[in-house]
Amino acid sequence: MKLADFYGSVVKFGSELDPRKIKIAAYADTAILYGQPDTEVKRILVGIDIEVGELLLANIIRRESGLDLVLAHHPEGKAWAALYEVMQLQVDLFVRAGLSRKLSEELLAKRKREVERKLLPNNHMRSVDAARLLNIPFMCAHTPADNHAASFIEKLMREKKPRKVGDIIDILIDLPEYKYAREQLTGPRVILGNPNRPVGKIFVEMTGGTEGPKEAFDKLYKAGVRTLVSMHLSEEHFRKVRDANLNVVVAGHISSDTLGLNLLLDRIEKKEKISVVGCSGFTRFERN
Repeated sequence: MKLADFYGSVVKFGSELDPRKIKIAAYADTAILYGQPDTEVKRILVGIDIEVGELLLANIIRRESGLDLVLAHHPEGKAWAALYEVMQLQVDLFVRAGLSRKLSEELLAKRKREVERKLLPNNHMRSVDAARLLNIPFMCAHTPADNHAASFIEKLMREKKPRKVGDIIDILIDLPEYKYAREQLTGPRVILGNPNRPVGKIFVEMTGGTEGPKEAFDKLYKAGVRTLVSMHLSEEHFRKVRDANLNVVVAGHISSDTLGLNLLLDRIEKKEKISVVGCSGFTRFERN
């Protein structure tokens, strides 16, 4: 498989599960960061975060057993700098949850500017420069993988129909990514609300670049949402969710990212088999 085809598959499959129901999305947080599009890809190193250390590791692996591509989940380089652009898809998540499009647009516009300002001072090119100096093809796949995780968990909640908040934990732990996370003491947990409280309407917050506007939580409650299932929650967001009286299940950041990447890789490997080496928090679990 050529690198350009690999990238094209990532975008195509991510678009098919995009909440906006558009044919092909332009994901600013997903990119070929370094390398030639016609590079043949047979063996890849996959990690949640790929920085200079992981690229040096990749160079060792390449010398010893061969390696064609390093794939990060979290964006680097220009994809990191433009992360705030993908947050726009959260508008449709809020609309599906019952908020008006006008209100959703207003909330997201403010939050996107906040994230843009926060990202601006970062040293975005460290890892990309390392890949260039080592001459290692380097790519990141962020929102397409998160779309897979979000869609999968939403479908799982619809099928399993948890009655109590604690039931969500039991459902998640059946998945290998979350079972493994629990063994590492980072498994799913209820961080707000009693596990015996009724679940009510669930809002799955697992895609859209990063955490959404903290002002949205009370609006979601008024729209009927009672339980939030999220990858992670900052302390500031936690306080706002608590004030809104929502139940919160934190599924786990790295484990949810791993789930999304595994689901995405499963679909890519239906087209052409590739060898995957996991690092930096990623563990390959195949569902083919």
